[in-house]
Amino acid sequence: MTLGANAPGGDWTAGESNLSGLIRRVAAGDEAAFAALYRATSGRLNGVVARILPAKDMAAEALQDAYVRIWQRAGDFDPAKGSPLGWMATIARNRALDEARRVRPVSLEDLPQNFEPEADTVDPLAAREKSEGLAALIACLEALDEEKRAILMLAYYRGASREALAKRFGRPVPTIKTWLHRSLTQLRMCLGS
Repeated sequence: MTLGANAPGGDWTAGESNLSGLIRRVAAGDEAAFAALYRATSGRLNGVVARILPAKDMAAEALQDAYVRIWQRAGDFDPAKGSPLGWMATIARNRALDEARRVRPVSLEDLPQNFEPEADTVDPLAAREKSEGLAALIACLEALDEEKRAILMLAYYRGASREALAKRFGRPVPTIKTWLHRSLTQLRMCLGS
């Protein structure tokens, strides 16, 4: 089945009409119509999903899930409310956004209660290979109070929020904010910048 919307320079009105007809047939359980709908729209919907999920395997899975939802919800499509491609693109976009939100880095709350950031030990041979700036930073970090150094490392190296740090260390958020500010000021002064 050739859809006008997919043909180069095709008639979008005819294509939209064909897509609406295919969706009506899909709502009735017509698998051949679903296959035709997939062939006609998968390239466009893949583009929608790939812009949100650049990892090909995640994008492919989200696209597959979107088509499952299109199959399940075909009866909900109302051509009076919008175009068939727009309706399908919304389903695909929402599925991709759900997947993007689901895949997150490990949060501070997921770390074990006794987690401590690893302290780098300075090996004399390795220290020669490190840049002077990095060696100075390590020395300045070691000059900080142990608890404040851990908070600073979790905030800026692991990306922990002030709220998560306050909960973790049993301190009020304003205290964490002040400690972070003072620790950064101390580092700047130590590094001479």
